[in-house]
Amino acid sequence: MHAPVVVLGGGPGGYAAAFLAADEGLEVTIVEASPTLGGTCLLRGCIPSKALLHVAKVIAEVDELRADWGVVYEGKPAIDVDKVRARKDKVISNLTGGLGNLAKRRNVTVIQARGTFVNSTTLKLEGDHESIPEGGQLTFDHCILATGSVPAMPPVFDIGSDRVMDSTGALKLVDIPETLLVIGGGYIGLEMGSVYAHLGSKVSVVEMTEGLLPGADRDLVKPLAKKIDQMCEGRVFLNTKVGSLSETGDKIEVTFEGPGKFGHEQFDRVLVSIGRRPVTRGLGLENTSVVVNERGFVECDNQQRTADPHIFAIGDVAGDPMLAHKATHEGRIAAEVIAGKAVAFDKVAIPAVVFTDPEIAWAGLTEEEAKRDGIEVEVNVYPWAASGRAQALGITNGLTKWLVDPNTQRVLGCGIVGSGAGELIAEAVLAIEMGCEVHDITDSIHPHPTLSETLMNAGEVHFGTATEIYKPKKKPAAV
Repeated sequence: MHAPVVVLGGGPGGYAAAFLAADEGLEVTIVEASPTLGGTCLLRGCIPSKALLHVAKVIAEVDELRADWGVVYEGKPAIDVDKVRARKDKVISNLTGGLGNLAKRRNVTVIQARGTFVNSTTLKLEGDHESIPEGGQLTFDHCILATGSVPAMPPVFDIGSDRVMDSTGALKLVDIPETLLVIGGGYIGLEMGSVYAHLGSKVSVVEMTEGLLPGADRDLVKPLAKKIDQMCEGRVFLNTKVGSLSETGDKIEVTFEGPGKFGHEQFDRVLVSIGRRPVTRGLGLENTSVVVNERGFVECDNQQRTADPHIFAIGDVAGDPMLAHKATHEGRIAAEVIAGKAVAFDKVAIPAVVFTDPEIAWAGLTEEEAKRDGIEVEVNVYPWAASGRAQALGITNGLTKWLVDPNTQRVLGCGIVGSGAGELIAEAVLAIEMGCEVHDITDSIHPHPTLSETLMNAGEVHFGTATEIYKPKKKPAAV
């Protein structure tokens, strides 16, 4: 069987590339090992985790009503874990079914198989699905590599126990353990830890660096770190690593090494969330001219071309950041390049969102990056305590900030912490991509009372004109 364009991997980057290539009039085949399209994001990541985080958020809001608003509910909520799991699975089923229909309507062929490269223009297909062509080989003119990533699991933690979970195992929601240890204070660990904590588990977090969410600006992390510490009842152990795991009966015994905690403790379950690694091993890439770097990423240019003229790479295998929305845009670039269009991936701002409570989102340049690279910026912060909408909602611990080039007045970056930060950051992405100056933000009328106003207000801080806080206007420089 021959296909002009083959996409290896049916995740958000892969199916986007395939559908867009089909829209360009190309004949496209997707090779995907799973029974359905969707990849990690839809099947084992973004979508199911956000469905469960919605449950956690509702529970947290009810608790807040009880504590602060005088709304009384009798007793604690009863969690039917089977129904919670079924609802999460229904969301996944609805979306995967929709992708299958879209593939058919676009005449995209889907082969359920594991594909490995025989050479630069041939895939070997393994599996027993009827969609696999006779002979088990598929030749192509162009292949878009979109195999994604998997959770990293160091050998020391891989002890063969189902009580030690990665993010995929945690999302299965087999039960609600009485005690759960989260190894890793990154966004995946904090999101899943929040889910289990609100469902009833006593959650502890251990992080080997000095703070949660390494790499994110500290002023954005501070409100979340305080909330996580309260949620975990003070059991957040920083500057601490886990030395070993062992199974003892129906418990996992953990050894801690560090000033935050030292010694042994037992937990019902352990979630290992220390990052992800790209899926480039075992694909036969050594039979092609594709170059894989020391971190396991495929090297490619801004048109997603690899060193092999027949193969493109997108998404998690193409390098950081490992985000579904980056993969989707890279898929568009690869499809359009194959279709003969003069395009390149030249995005200035790729937003990142941590879907905890409160949410954290940022786009463009961060303060951490500016300090590291010696870039001069002016940081303008607007505290949500001054926002009428935030006060009405009781979410005053947030903030919105702009990073501004002091010479050109262009906005270079934005950071937000607070409820709905992931939705609010889109305005900042547009502003940064368009090369807006601060006055473009402040001169645009924002609806009142909304949290979106804080983007305008943070810009007004730059000029000293924010009415809800006092910051004197800058004096003109002496001549």
